[in-house]
Amino acid sequence: MKFLGIDLGWKSQPSGLCYLNLIDDKLQITDLNRQELIADILVWIDECIPLGESGLIAVDAPTLIPNDRGSRLPDKLTHKHFGKYHAGCYPANKNLSFAERTINFGLELESRGFVHAPSIEPRKSGRYQIEVFPHPAIVHLFGLQRILKYKKGRIKERLQELFKLYNYITDVLPSLEPALNLKSSFSEKTSGLFSIDFFSSSPTGVKLKAAEDKLDSLICAYVAAYWWYWGEQHNLVLGNISTGYIVTPCRVSEH
Repeated sequence: MKFLGIDLGWKSQPSGLCYLNLIDDKLQITDLNRQELIADILVWIDECIPLGESGLIAVDAPTLIPNDRGSRLPDKLTHKHFGKYHAGCYPANKNLSFAERTINFGLELESRGFVHAPSIEPRKSGRYQIEVFPHPAIVHLFGLQRILKYKKGRIKERLQELFKLYNYITDVLPSLEPALNLKSSFSEKTSGLFSIDFFSSSPTGVKLKAAEDKLDSLICAYVAAYWWYWGEQHNLVLGNISTGYIVTPCRVSEH
């Protein structure tokens, strides 16, 4: 089974892309990169999961937006469930500038046979897509009391928070089920971008954003695998197919 995480650029900015492959019950990082154009992202998807092969794609973007104004139900529910962690998401409606781009992306996935899966039979092969949101996933997977604030603020502070995320990924995800195998693939696929040298240097805002996009996409891909592996036993679904929905892991400490 293959799992793709897409930290989709809601406007025209690049998107982070991660491809995890489940081999011998462990998740291997097969690819980790960025693409700017939607057309190039779709080519990448077609190469990773050709027609006829099974896979689950987790997208950090609202691909189902039924409402013309205001907020979707899942947007409101993130504030209800995760507001205390500062992990409520942005509102989405059809009148916002990004809506056409994100909705059309979901439709492109549907045209390739990736059906929306706000409910799923665990470990069943198929072609699926879900919407995810990295902030609450990070809080729950790593047992945090607030989000890691690596997206806004001074570069130095963002770098420190991103380093925390890197450490949580390398320390925690290999111990969960399904386990993320980092022994060889992580160092190979990151190509030094997330090395200690990177974090001890003074990267530009552009390099920091690239690292952020890639780590976010890795979290998205892991949530895809976690949803497929456990279903609703260890995951929370905010919303449904008619309102839009967001899938996020339950707090690992509560399992």
